[in-house]
Amino acid sequence: MYTPKIPRPTVLTVSQVNFYIKSVIENDPRLGVVLVSGEISNLTDHYRSGHIYLSLKDERCVLRAVMFAGNARRLRFRPQDGMRVLCRGRISVYEPSGQYQLYIEDMQPDGVGSLALAYEQLKKKLEQEGLFDPVRKMPLPRFPETVGVITSPTGAAVQDIRNILFRRFPNINMILCPVLVQGEGAPPQLIDAVQRLDAERKCDVIIIGRGGGSIEDLWAFNSEALARAIAACRTPVISAVGHETDFTICDFVADMRAPTPSAAAELAVPDVRELRAHYRSQRQYLQSLMENRLHRQTERLEYLRRIADTVGPANKVRALQERYELFQRQFQTVIDSKISIEELKLKKTAAKLATLNPLAILSRGYALVEQEGSTVVSAAALDREKVFTLTFSDGKLTAQAVSES
Repeated sequence: MYTPKIPRPTVLTVSQVNFYIKSVIENDPRLGVVLVSGEISNLTDHYRSGHIYLSLKDERCVLRAVMFAGNARRLRFRPQDGMRVLCRGRISVYEPSGQYQLYIEDMQPDGVGSLALAYEQLKKKLEQEGLFDPVRKMPLPRFPETVGVITSPTGAAVQDIRNILFRRFPNINMILCPVLVQGEGAPPQLIDAVQRLDAERKCDVIIIGRGGGSIEDLWAFNSEALARAIAACRTPVISAVGHETDFTICDFVADMRAPTPSAAAELAVPDVRELRAHYRSQRQYLQSLMENRLHRQTERLEYLRRIADTVGPANKVRALQERYELFQRQFQTVIDSKISIEELKLKKTAAKLATLNPLAILSRGYALVEQEGSTVVSAAALDREKVFTLTFSDGKLTAQAVSES
């Protein structure tokens, strides 16, 4: 009977076995790109290296996984234990331990958008730290001299803010700090603008914002670093990002939130017309109050005089009459003094309002130079090839610069 000879098996090292298994797995096209959903557990986030190590599990099994720093830096949210996620990556073997695992290239929350989740995570974190506490927010100045504006120089927001500021408070100064308001380069520019305006101490209040857009367009204003820069700012900050229904992290951490950039300008400065009306009404109220008090005291004195006429002798009547006249003179003196003081206050207020009138400056021989709708503040900024407008106190003239020979 013939007995076949069984070949003796080849002896392999552990490294050879692991290398062979790794090559088999990596050459399987079905494992080259996989989508895996599961619940995160055993999460370890190495902050120094930036690598994230975790396990994905379902009801029956567990899969080890790793996400290297280059991919982890692109995450919009922070992974946490118990969070359900959808991961894209490849299956391979870590040879030293013989452990096969998922190498994650991209991760998304399962059931909610990454931006929405990142927004809620950061909002909760900063709220717990007290950055949204109303106690730490500063009041806005009532009569600011200079307003700093951080926004795009080409957007509609800056025009709305400028128009409303100068319409409501003509003598206000505005410092524009032009920045990007969306994209990866926007947060560093926004942070730098806030810190520079605050460090220079040239502004009484700062407006930061932009017009409306999608959550992606507004995402620069959800930067944690920008929120902390605004919280550390010693100058009051008004956040005016998007439309009335848009909320960003900046809105919560700023000293005041405005629903639109136009509303921010209205919050920043008072309306001169309203101030004038207020002081007129206060003067009328004071005058009416004084007249009513005088009338009541006069009626009381008349009542006492009639009583004296009926129950007392003539000398008592004369004494009362003299006291009445003395009191009337004293009261009139007090009233005249009060009215003089209030008139002096009103004159000072009127003089202050007069200094705010830009036409008063022009009447002293100055002129406002404008070219193509913009104010020209220096000779270097004037385009000598184009006409420009000179505004005097009594009218406007159109002129063109003559080049020096």
